[in-house]
Amino acid sequence: MSVFRGKKILLGITAGIAAYKTASLVRLFIKLDAEVKVIMTPASKDFITPLTLSTLSKNPVNSAFYAKEDENEMWNNHVELGLWADYMLIAPATANTLSKMANGTCNNLLLATYLSAKCPVYFAPAMDLDMYIHPSTKESLNKLQSFGNIMIPATSGELASGLVGEGRMAEPQDIVTFIEKDILNKLPLRGKKLLLTTGPTYEAIDPVRFIGNHSSGKMGFAIANVAANLGAEVFLICGPSHQQIQHNLVHRIDVVSAEEMYTAAHKYFKDVDIAILAAAVADYRPKNVATSKIKKKDSTLDIALEPTKDILASLGKIKENQFLVGFALETNNELENAKSKLERKNLDAIVLNSLQDKGAGFASNTNKITFIDKTLAEKPFELKSKAAVAVDIINEILNRISL
Repeated sequence: MSVFRGKKILLGITAGIAAYKTASLVRLFIKLDAEVKVIMTPASKDFITPLTLSTLSKNPVNSAFYAKEDENEMWNNHVELGLWADYMLIAPATANTLSKMANGTCNNLLLATYLSAKCPVYFAPAMDLDMYIHPSTKESLNKLQSFGNIMIPATSGELASGLVGEGRMAEPQDIVTFIEKDILNKLPLRGKKLLLTTGPTYEAIDPVRFIGNHSSGKMGFAIANVAANLGAEVFLICGPSHQQIQHNLVHRIDVVSAEEMYTAAHKYFKDVDIAILAAAVADYRPKNVATSKIKKKDSTLDIALEPTKDILASLGKIKENQFLVGFALETNNELENAKSKLERKNLDAIVLNSLQDKGAGFASNTNKITFIDKTLAEKPFELKSKAAVAVDIINEILNRISL
């Protein structure tokens, strides 16, 4: 899955001949499942039409605060645009625009939006050789990078003037690759491995029937998605579940029983940095599994049960540098039981759910948790979507580990 999937990219286009390449740039971002909005300086329309870019981006193109010829035209809010974006890219970035950005000049919609942006800002310089090496341009480039903006270096090649040298805007595919690598390298879980268990386990009674529970696996899949989006390689050990995930950093390992989950968890645990055990593992299984379907004969059926292996406790006994997180689904004495579980099983943290809380628990799309760390410090959260809860859980872990 691309790092751009679902991301909002604001593309600023200035008046350089390289503006014609921005059509390809927009297409590349769209193909990578990003949402793109375009802001053009008025003069950039001489090089590429707003119609082309609006058609490719499937969004209106903005170039002015409002259309003077239309008295009913709404104000284009530069602050709103700046807050909308996950990433802003100015390409081509001419010497004129670079100077204005460096000195806080704000005389068009693009510059006003740039000054309002709270997201990472990338810029791809494009100009003739003599302009690119001029001391004033070098000063602008250095100043902008000192502000935290990220420069996509110009390349050498044939320029519009006919000269050959530095100043040519990087090609669209190279711009996309540069940003992608920069994003990946800055992800907080880049290079980390995470083990995650989720879903229920099914313990066979006979070839047809089983002991199970109502866990859907939604919470675990949400955590896997958040962790992978932050750069972690995730080993997702999943009991029977209809949930799906498509991410090139998530390796799904399907299991059925608690014994299979135990084996898989121990296989991967030694090589991971973080382990989150969110699965609802059966505590007991039938002592004897019938080899054929049990026929209904009597009014009652007695099934002898035996304990399953405690996966969480077993990992707690052998953990070295791993950050181990458990889940506790409780119905009474919630905090007391969760803290006891945390200490008994040698965990670094535990996530408490209570079935007493409306909207929390199995199968729902929401959850309400309390995060408790090994100091027994509690951090309760409000009822949220499981996707938002997953972000909270990962953030709490990040706050407690050394990367």
